Amino acid sequence: MDRPVLHAFVRELVENERVAELADALPTRARVSEAALPLLLATLHTKLERGLICLLPDDADARDTAEAAAWFLGDAGVGFLPSRGVGWDSGLEPPPHLVGERARALDVLARGGLVCASARALAEPMPPPEARPAPVELRSGAEIGVEPLAEALALAGYARVDRVDDRGQFAVRGGIVDIFPTTGHEPLRVEFFGDEVESIRAFSAFTQRALHPVEEARVYPAGERSVDLLDPELEGVPDDLVPPLDRAPDFVFQPDDVRRVWEEDGVRAEPSLAGTTELDPFPQSQPFAFEAQRPAIAARGLAEAESELGAFVRAGQRVVVAFPHRGEALRTQNLLRRVDARLLEPGEPLPDEAEVVFAIAPARRGFVWRDLGLVLLPDHQVFRRRVPKERRLGGRALQSFADLRTGDYVVHEDHGVGKLLGFETKEVAGVTRDYLLLAFRGDDRLYVPHEQLGKVSRYVGADAKAPALSKLGGKAWQLLKSRARESVQELASELIALYAQRQTRPGIAYDLSHEWIARLESSFPYRETPDQEAAIEAVKEDLETANPMDRLVCGDVGFGKTEVAVRAAFAVAVNGKQVLMLAPTTILAEQHWNTFRERFRDFPVRVEMVSRFRAPREVKQVLADFAEGKVDVLIGTHRVLSRDVIPKELGLVILDEEQRFGVAQKELLKSLRLEVDVLTLSATPIPRTLHLSLAGMRDISIIETPPEGRRPIRTTVGEYDEELIKLALDREREREGQSFYLHNRVETIEEAAEKLRQLCPDLHFLVAHGQMREKELEEKMHTFLRGDADVLVSTTIIESGIDIPQANTLVVERADMLGLAQLYQLRGRVGRSDETAHAYLFYPDAQELTADARARLATLADHTELGAGFAIAMRDLEIRGAGELLGAEQSGHVAAVGFELYVELLNEAVAELQGQRRVAARPVRVDARIDAYVPQRYVGSEALRIDIHRRLALAETDDELRELAAALEDRYGPLPDPVQHLFAIQEAKIKLAQLGADYLVFRGGKSTVGRLVLGSKELQELRGRIHTAVYTVGNREVSLRSEDGFPQALRLVDAILEARRAA
Repeated sequence: MDRPVLHAFVRELVENERVAELADALPTRARVSEAALPLLLATLHTKLERGLICLLPDDADARDTAEAAAWFLGDAGVGFLPSRGVGWDSGLEPPPHLVGERARALDVLARGGLVCASARALAEPMPPPEARPAPVELRSGAEIGVEPLAEALALAGYARVDRVDDRGQFAVRGGIVDIFPTTGHEPLRVEFFGDEVESIRAFSAFTQRALHPVEEARVYPAGERSVDLLDPELEGVPDDLVPPLDRAPDFVFQPDDVRRVWEEDGVRAEPSLAGTTELDPFPQSQPFAFEAQRPAIAARGLAEAESELGAFVRAGQRVVVAFPHRGEALRTQNLLRRVDARLLEPGEPLPDEAEVVFAIAPARRGFVWRDLGLVLLPDHQVFRRRVPKERRLGGRALQSFADLRTGDYVVHEDHGVGKLLGFETKEVAGVTRDYLLLAFRGDDRLYVPHEQLGKVSRYVGADAKAPALSKLGGKAWQLLKSRARESVQELASELIALYAQRQTRPGIAYDLSHEWIARLESSFPYRETPDQEAAIEAVKEDLETANPMDRLVCGDVGFGKTEVAVRAAFAVAVNGKQVLMLAPTTILAEQHWNTFRERFRDFPVRVEMVSRFRAPREVKQVLADFAEGKVDVLIGTHRVLSRDVIPKELGLVILDEEQRFGVAQKELLKSLRLEVDVLTLSATPIPRTLHLSLAGMRDISIIETPPEGRRPIRTTVGEYDEELIKLALDREREREGQSFYLHNRVETIEEAAEKLRQLCPDLHFLVAHGQMREKELEEKMHTFLRGDADVLVSTTIIESGIDIPQANTLVVERADMLGLAQLYQLRGRVGRSDETAHAYLFYPDAQELTADARARLATLADHTELGAGFAIAMRDLEIRGAGELLGAEQSGHVAAVGFELYVELLNEAVAELQGQRRVAARPVRVDARIDAYVPQRYVGSEALRIDIHRRLALAETDDELRELAAALEDRYGPLPDPVQHLFAIQEAKIKLAQLGADYLVFRGGKSTVGRLVLGSKELQELRGRIHTAVYTVGNREVSLRSEDGFPQALRLVDAILEARRAA
């Protein structure tokens, strides 16, 4: 078996005396640091040559350890046993990828591999082995057959769909089967020749194009029990469940934490740990100790990186730097001046002497093991590459119509908002075509022929409400559209004018080489996430240039936006300028004040706050000091914009949640933007498309990755259970934390609080909701923040903004009534510290749950990752966020014309104002009497047929057409004639637009291209190519008679184009 390049570490450690002694002494106790654990497990597995199980407290710990052990042993020999995500009594099915991972882990163990399991996973029973579906084996050349394969997948719990997007799905089209394995990173396309597997290729779930061939694959099940053995009558917990493992684990890491998890989950029969070796990072007089540290490197460029590497070598360490790609390693090798680094090849041992080597390996975390003289560093930690200026962020392009369903609202560019009733293939005047059937107000119906599909898009408004349908033929829609267009032009011209003025105004170029700045950065207690680092670098670049900065930093609460602001404020303050920070509420202002004071504690930078929580006398003194330049950073609500706040030398304004300020304050800020640097923070996610259309006018940084070190939130989903609520609230109080209890009806919230007081008489409850007066609400929140209450009973107002790290339990009474994105944001309110957080999502009765609510709750219960449903919910949330970002007036227009059309209008306005006049797409007509449609036998699903038409209509170049044709052939097989005709018609349209012609008519063997002015030179060139072509000056038409059908019409268009170019 091929070993990965980092297996060299294992070979080195296998020879180590202390490791040999540990292996001989098992079971025992050892002190093992978290950084050394994966390599030690990999070494013991190699030495003992048998299957090993290591138990860890959380799914995240187990996954990280398994991932890291695989860098040393290879993926095939390491498994991860996660928890099911949902309890057996919740009535919900676990997500397919967790079922698959659990099945794979048991398979890896049976083959003698290394498995990392979480405490919860070990305590959760499974159906007995004979009831579990077997993995499906795929191999090129194997005789399986399409139907038997489809049947095996269905029995293994895979869902049959039209298009494979997510794990646990499969699709069948003729002799092709697409499968997204539950444990795979990419789906597989299996092509059959008769019953034989002709080829297996991995493909992209996003573009659906094939990526690379695969020789063989093992497809693990998506359901825990074989579908034919399911009992539809069975309610509650099945009675034949067995423990996942038939023996005690070999190792347990942090045994106290593991037992605490079982205790918190109320596990009745705790799995046995008899004969298990206990590993713990804390010294408890264990007989063995294996210590390694995480590397602490803060290199800000190549020179510093070389110094750090040189220091390791001088200290006698052998350093391996892991690069994910060979090209990257070779490039870095050529850039190094003071350090020599060769490439370590697979199978080669580690060097004997201290030196630096590069290895091609996916290691994302490293260690420094001083006793052994070994250092492993991931490349991004040493060579911190400057992040490219603009990241194109993925996400499904809104052009995809695959998620269009019958009954959805759509926007037709010319006729307005309608409802999709269906998709029909009709024969009209002897020609077969595809049509969309749309319903408008009253009994108005419209058949949209396929060539006009580019004018139709899915309607997404500024909120979740259903839109009013337009009336066909009236002027109302055109009026709405022109109003939106005017308003968009106004918005764009304002933004562009402001941007242009800022580019020409001289600002201040700050010097960021001050040693204090480096000291502040290194005192940050967490590791920056890649997005956060990118945002910090971008802000630094903005401050170093002379033009005033205007940057928007978007990211969820707790994702580290405040740290970006802290560093910017500090850089400005050490350069002798002042900073003003505005927050929308007094509470947020106070939180920022505390954060800034904490971070600037060791430096002579004075931070003050003005708010109604401080005495008027203090406020007056602070303002006087600010005017004299004695205060470096002043934080407050919009009160700091009043006339008596006069800075001495203002350098930077930081705005938190700008969309929550009033119009007057925004106007004032607008004038400030021209003179000083402005940094805006926002927790409202904004859509990518809007981000890109505003990219030319505002600099935007997006922080999408949650910070490391956050423990995953333990999510429990189930029927409403007073016992569990009491246990959860009391437990939070015992560990000196606080809880949120979410009851989303203002009318009955007091009753709910009273019920809770009777349930937990020892706890102190506070009630808060959005209909309270602002001052009263702030005071309630302030009381809770100070820790004077144990539980806050509130409506969804806790969704936004406040950071209460000591609140680590959330109970949602009716989780089935909330949307996915909303639930996700609410859940993010807890789990903000290093305590394990708990979220309880309750619903009244499993019988009454809709399928939709069931899917939403299962998605959330899976805390290992977020699936496709989440991405869609986020998209709708982002679009509502877009409304907030653009302000109320623009929101009205988004609601009226739909989001996609709105963005299109905005893009047009921006391009026009920047002088890039977009070529208005001329309405080109192709009237060809040929059958052009997508047959149902070629593509079965209605939504996918619509998608093909839509993508065809949006293709603007020959290359895009070729790409699309290749993608269809790859996915559905050779194009049938009616589909080839569709492509030919679109090709003709693209070429006519290049010519500047208006129409091509093909009837009865005669092709006519119209409204063209040809000069004598062009006519001569054309006749040289097709001598029978006739040009009529009066009609400005070129015509040609031929028996060759529509291809002859295309040849005529090509000939005219070539004649034009030649002349």
